[in-house]
Amino acid sequence: MADIENLKALAEKELADSNITAKVALNELTLDVPKQHIRAVCLKLRDHAEFNFEQLIDLCGVDYSTYGEAEWSTEESTYSGFSRAVEKKKDQFTSWDKPRFGVVYHLLSVRHNHRIRVRTFTEESDMLVESVIDIWNVANFFEREAFDLYGILFNNHPDLRRVLTDYGFIGHPFRKDFPLVGNVEPRYDAAQQRVIYEPVNIKPRVLVPRVIRDDNRYLNDRTKADSE
Repeated sequence: MADIENLKALAEKELADSNITAKVALNELTLDVPKQHIRAVCLKLRDHAEFNFEQLIDLCGVDYSTYGEAEWSTEESTYSGFSRAVEKKKDQFTSWDKPRFGVVYHLLSVRHNHRIRVRTFTEESDMLVESVIDIWNVANFFEREAFDLYGILFNNHPDLRRVLTDYGFIGHPFRKDFPLVGNVEPRYDAAQQRVIYEPVNIKPRVLVPRVIRDDNRYLNDRTKADSE
Protein backbone atom coordinates (compact mmCIF):
# COMPACT_ATOMS: atom_id res chain seq x y z
CA MET A 1 0.00 0.00 0.00
CA ALA A 2 2.94 2.30 0.66
CA ASP A 3 4.02 2.02 -2.97
CA ILE A 4 0.53 3.08 -4.12
CA GLU A 5 0.56 6.09 -1.80
CA ASN A 6 4.03 7.07 -3.03
CA LEU A 7 2.85 6.82 -6.63
CA LYS A 8 -0.20 8.93 -5.77
CA ALA A 9 1.98 11.62 -4.19
CA LEU A 10 4.28 11.58 -7.23
CA ALA A 11 1.34 11.96 -9.62
CA GLU A 12 -0.12 14.85 -7.64
CA LYS A 13 3.26 16.58 -7.71
CA GLU A 14 4.28 15.98 -11.32
CA LEU A 15 0.81 16.40 -12.88
CA ALA A 16 -0.41 19.33 -10.80
CA ASP A 17 -0.62 21.58 -13.88
CA SER A 18 -3.17 19.22 -15.47
CA ASN A 19 -5.72 19.57 -12.64
CA ILE A 20 -5.86 15.85 -11.98
CA THR A 21 -7.70 14.20 -9.11
CA ALA A 22 -5.95 11.17 -7.63
CA LYS A 23 -7.53 8.60 -5.35
CA VAL A 24 -6.76 5.13 -4.07
CA ALA A 25 -9.44 2.47 -3.75
CA LEU A 26 -9.12 -1.32 -3.55
CA ASN A 27 -5.35 -0.96 -3.71
CA GLU A 28 -5.55 0.75 -7.10
CA LEU A 29 -4.61 4.31 -8.01
CA THR A 30 -7.01 6.20 -10.28
CA LEU A 31 -6.30 9.56 -11.90
CA ASP A 32 -9.27 11.60 -13.14
CA VAL A 33 -8.02 13.93 -15.85
CA PRO A 34 -9.86 16.76 -17.69
CA LYS A 35 -10.08 15.66 -21.30
CA GLN A 36 -8.22 18.73 -22.59
CA HIS A 37 -5.18 17.47 -20.66
CA ILE A 38 -5.42 13.77 -21.41
CA ARG A 39 -2.67 13.68 -24.06
CA ALA A 40 -0.23 15.70 -21.96
CA VAL A 41 -0.86 13.45 -18.96
CA CYS A 42 -0.46 10.25 -21.00
CA LEU A 43 2.80 11.51 -22.50
CA LYS A 44 4.21 12.33 -19.09
CA LEU A 45 3.09 9.00 -17.65
CA ARG A 46 4.94 7.24 -20.46
CA ASP A 47 8.10 9.35 -20.64
CA HIS A 48 8.76 10.51 -17.08
CA ALA A 49 11.48 8.26 -15.62
CA GLU A 50 9.68 7.75 -12.31
CA PHE A 51 6.42 6.75 -14.03
CA ASN A 52 7.62 4.94 -17.16
CA PHE A 53 4.20 3.52 -18.09
CA GLU A 54 5.41 2.10 -21.36
CA GLN A 55 2.48 -0.27 -21.85
CA LEU A 56 -1.22 0.40 -22.40
CA ILE A 57 -3.03 -2.70 -21.12
CA ASP A 58 -6.56 -1.62 -21.99
CA LEU A 59 -8.66 1.33 -23.10
CA CYS A 60 -12.43 1.25 -22.92
CA GLY A 61 -15.52 3.42 -22.85
CA VAL A 62 -17.99 3.61 -19.95
CA ASP A 63 -21.57 4.88 -19.80
CA TYR A 64 -22.27 6.24 -16.31
CA SER A 65 -25.90 7.23 -17.00
CA THR A 66 -27.29 4.66 -14.53
CA TYR A 67 -24.49 4.90 -11.99
CA GLY A 68 -25.72 3.95 -8.52
CA GLU A 69 -28.82 2.19 -9.81
CA ALA A 70 -29.50 -1.54 -9.71
CA GLU A 71 -32.10 -3.58 -11.55
CA TRP A 72 -32.53 -5.74 -8.49
CA SER A 73 -30.98 -6.51 -5.12
CA THR A 74 -30.96 -9.56 -2.91
CA GLU A 75 -30.95 -10.29 0.77
CA GLU A 76 -28.06 -12.27 2.18
CA SER A 77 -28.65 -16.00 2.20
CA THR A 78 -29.50 -17.58 5.58
CA TYR A 79 -29.86 -21.04 7.04
CA SER A 80 -33.37 -21.25 5.54
CA GLY A 81 -32.03 -21.65 2.02
CA PHE A 82 -31.68 -19.51 -1.06
CA SER A 83 -34.85 -17.39 -0.92
CA ARG A 84 -34.11 -13.83 -2.06
CA ALA A 85 -36.00 -10.56 -1.97
CA VAL A 86 -35.99 -9.02 -5.42
CA GLU A 87 -36.65 -5.33 -5.91
CA LYS A 88 -35.48 -2.41 -7.97
CA LYS A 89 -33.18 -0.20 -6.00
CA LYS A 90 -31.23 3.06 -6.27
CA ASP A 91 -28.32 3.64 -3.94
CA GLN A 92 -29.25 6.84 -2.11
CA PHE A 93 -25.64 7.31 -1.00
CA THR A 94 -24.20 7.17 -4.52
CA SER A 95 -24.44 10.11 -6.90
CA TRP A 96 -22.75 10.97 -10.17
CA ASP A 97 -21.79 14.58 -10.86
CA LYS A 98 -19.46 14.01 -13.82
CA PRO A 99 -20.24 13.78 -17.57
CA ARG A 100 -22.13 10.74 -18.78
CA PHE A 101 -19.34 9.03 -20.75
CA GLY A 102 -15.84 8.12 -19.69
CA VAL A 103 -12.72 6.76 -21.33
CA VAL A 104 -10.61 4.55 -19.08
CA TYR A 105 -6.92 3.76 -19.65
CA HIS A 106 -5.14 0.95 -17.77
CA LEU A 107 -1.37 1.40 -17.80
CA LEU A 108 1.52 -0.82 -16.75
CA SER A 109 5.12 0.00 -15.97
CA VAL A 110 7.20 -3.12 -16.48
CA ARG A 111 10.32 -1.38 -15.23
CA HIS A 112 8.82 -0.23 -11.92
CA ASN A 113 6.22 -3.03 -11.63
CA HIS A 114 3.26 -0.76 -10.93
CA ARG A 115 -0.10 -0.08 -12.53
CA ILE A 116 -2.39 2.91 -12.78
CA ARG A 117 -5.86 3.69 -14.05
CA VAL A 118 -6.53 6.97 -15.85
CA ARG A 119 -10.03 8.29 -16.58
CA THR A 120 -11.32 11.19 -18.59
CA PHE A 121 -14.93 12.21 -19.18
CA THR A 122 -16.95 13.66 -22.01
CA GLU A 123 -20.49 14.96 -22.38
CA GLU A 124 -22.93 13.40 -24.85
CA SER A 125 -23.09 16.73 -26.67
CA ASP A 126 -19.32 16.74 -27.25
CA MET A 127 -18.02 13.20 -27.70
CA LEU A 128 -14.55 14.14 -28.98
CA VAL A 129 -11.51 12.91 -27.06
CA GLU A 130 -7.89 13.13 -28.21
CA SER A 131 -6.43 9.89 -29.55
CA VAL A 132 -3.40 8.34 -27.84
CA ILE A 133 -2.54 6.03 -30.73
CA ASP A 134 0.74 7.85 -31.36
CA ILE A 135 1.67 7.36 -27.68
CA TRP A 136 0.75 3.68 -27.52
CA ASN A 137 0.15 2.00 -30.90
CA VAL A 138 -1.99 -0.66 -29.29
CA ALA A 139 -4.69 1.98 -28.71
CA ASN A 140 -5.75 1.61 -32.36
CA PHE A 141 -8.36 -1.15 -31.98
CA PHE A 142 -9.26 -0.11 -28.43
CA GLU A 143 -10.31 3.36 -29.63
CA ARG A 144 -12.18 1.88 -32.58
CA GLU A 145 -14.04 -0.40 -30.16
CA ALA A 146 -14.98 2.53 -27.88
CA PHE A 147 -16.21 4.42 -30.95
CA ASP A 148 -18.22 1.44 -32.16
CA LEU A 149 -19.82 0.50 -28.85
CA TYR A 150 -20.24 3.95 -27.24
CA GLY A 151 -19.97 6.51 -30.05
CA ILE A 152 -16.90 8.18 -28.54
CA LEU A 153 -14.88 9.98 -31.22
CA PHE A 154 -11.08 10.06 -31.04
CA ASN A 155 -9.50 13.09 -32.65
CA ASN A 156 -6.52 12.36 -34.94
CA HIS A 157 -7.19 8.62 -35.05
CA PRO A 158 -6.02 7.54 -38.54
CA ASP A 159 -8.76 4.97 -39.22
CA LEU A 160 -11.72 5.46 -36.89
CA ARG A 161 -14.44 3.07 -38.07
CA ARG A 162 -16.55 0.30 -36.63
CA VAL A 163 -14.70 -2.85 -35.61
CA LEU A 164 -17.35 -5.18 -34.10
CA THR A 165 -20.66 -4.17 -35.67
CA ASP A 166 -21.09 -3.85 -39.43
CA TYR A 167 -21.50 -0.78 -41.61
CA GLY A 168 -25.31 -0.86 -41.58
CA PHE A 169 -25.59 -1.04 -37.80
CA ILE A 170 -27.64 1.68 -36.11
CA GLY A 171 -26.64 3.03 -32.71
CA HIS A 172 -24.00 2.04 -30.18
CA PRO A 173 -24.87 -1.20 -28.34
CA PHE A 174 -23.02 -0.63 -25.05
CA ARG A 175 -24.89 2.56 -24.23
CA LYS A 176 -27.28 2.01 -21.33
CA ASP A 177 -30.25 3.35 -23.32
CA PHE A 178 -29.65 1.03 -26.29
CA PRO A 179 -32.61 -1.40 -26.60
CA LEU A 180 -31.83 -4.98 -25.62
CA VAL A 181 -33.17 -6.33 -28.91
CA GLY A 182 -31.52 -3.64 -31.04
CA ASN A 183 -33.10 -1.39 -33.65
CA VAL A 184 -32.84 -3.40 -36.87
CA GLU A 185 -32.38 -7.02 -37.83
CA PRO A 186 -30.73 -8.44 -40.97
CA ARG A 187 -32.15 -11.17 -43.18
CA TYR A 188 -31.35 -12.55 -46.58
CA ASP A 189 -33.83 -11.46 -49.26
CA ALA A 190 -34.01 -14.09 -51.99
CA ALA A 191 -35.64 -11.73 -54.49
CA GLN A 192 -32.92 -9.12 -54.11
CA GLN A 193 -30.23 -11.75 -53.53
CA ARG A 194 -28.66 -9.77 -50.74
CA VAL A 195 -28.87 -9.13 -47.00
CA ILE A 196 -31.33 -6.40 -46.06
CA TYR A 197 -32.13 -4.65 -42.80
CA GLU A 198 -35.63 -4.31 -41.37
CA PRO A 199 -37.04 -2.90 -38.12
CA VAL A 200 -36.64 -5.47 -35.38
CA ASN A 201 -39.85 -7.45 -34.70
CA ILE A 202 -38.87 -8.95 -31.35
CA LYS A 203 -40.84 -7.56 -28.43
CA PRO A 204 -38.65 -5.90 -25.77
CA ARG A 205 -38.46 -7.76 -22.48
CA VAL A 206 -37.16 -6.93 -19.04
CA LEU A 207 -34.57 -9.18 -17.49
CA VAL A 208 -35.85 -10.19 -14.06
CA PRO A 209 -33.83 -12.66 -11.96
CA ARG A 210 -35.53 -15.81 -10.80
CA VAL A 211 -36.65 -16.08 -7.20
CA ILE A 212 -35.62 -19.43 -5.77
CA ARG A 213 -38.18 -20.77 -3.31
CA ASP A 214 -37.40 -22.21 0.12
CA ASP A 215 -35.77 -25.62 -0.17
CA ASN A 216 -36.57 -27.90 2.74
CA ARG A 217 -33.20 -29.61 2.38
CA TYR A 218 -31.70 -26.52 3.98
CA LEU A 219 -34.24 -26.00 6.77
CA ASN A 220 -33.19 -26.86 10.31
CA ASP A 221 -35.17 -29.36 12.35
CA ARG A 222 -37.23 -26.76 14.22
CA THR A 223 -38.19 -24.83 11.12
CA LYS A 224 -39.02 -28.08 9.40
CA ALA A 225 -41.26 -29.16 12.30
CA ASP A 226 -43.06 -25.80 12.32
CA SER A 227 -43.76 -26.12 8.62
CA GLU A 228 -45.43 -29.50 9.20
